Amino acid sequence: MILRIKKFLKDLLLFIPATLIIAPLNKLMLFLVFYNRMILWIYKNKNGLLLCDFYTPFRDYEKRYHLYQTVLDHHQLSTKKITYLEFGVASGSSFNWWLKQNNNTESLFRGFDTFEGLPENWGGYAKGAMAHGVPVAGDQRAAYVKGLFQETVNQFLTNNHPHISDSSYTRVIHLDADLYSSTAFVLSQLYPYLKKGDLILFDEFNVPLHEFRAYDEFTRNFYVQLKPIAAVNNFYQTAFEVV
Repeated sequence: MILRIKKFLKDLLLFIPATLIIAPLNKLMLFLVFYNRMILWIYKNKNGLLLCDFYTPFRDYEKRYHLYQTVLDHHQLSTKKITYLEFGVASGSSFNWWLKQNNNTESLFRGFDTFEGLPENWGGYAKGAMAHGVPVAGDQRAAYVKGLFQETVNQFLTNNHPHISDSSYTRVIHLDADLYSSTAFVLSQLYPYLKKGDLILFDEFNVPLHEFRAYDEFTRNFYVQLKPIAAVNNFYQTAFEVV
């Protein structure tokens, strides 16, 4: 009986859309949903990490290199064969950091970016912000892939399938595209290639409606377990291991 009433009310609200009265609050309500999810997630996972500065009143963006070093040392990545994929390269500072720290000649490094700035508005940044020229890699193991992820990633995965699928490589995936749409797309496309021990780094993880939302929906929808291993700047930069 209760189920029938619920169905009746749902259909009635389609015919008499009274809920549109609160439509101007949709974004705020969605923000609160994911903000609260994020708070609960942080308090559940803030202990036992290799590195965690929660709570700190001020962010220091240079801390992300401390996070990188912690992950690199713990997983002994300086000599391993790695496939490093960075999404959102900008000036190439983090890309070059990882390139310099790994000395295995069989490693592969690829950086994906439009290099024309954000493809849509993000926070206080307008579409086109943070544009950079294509950096110079200066290493035969490295190259950049220019264009929207939705136009370049699948072709890259198809062309490099034997390498990307090689289980002898550890995949290090650096997500720095800021946007929900970009981050969610990349995670969905890389899902078939992920294996236990692969590493995923988020550069703006604690932004509720963007990278955190993409993470939350990815782990729920794909039944993927990502174990947090390190975080800085109140989980703004957070590293995970596939388990």
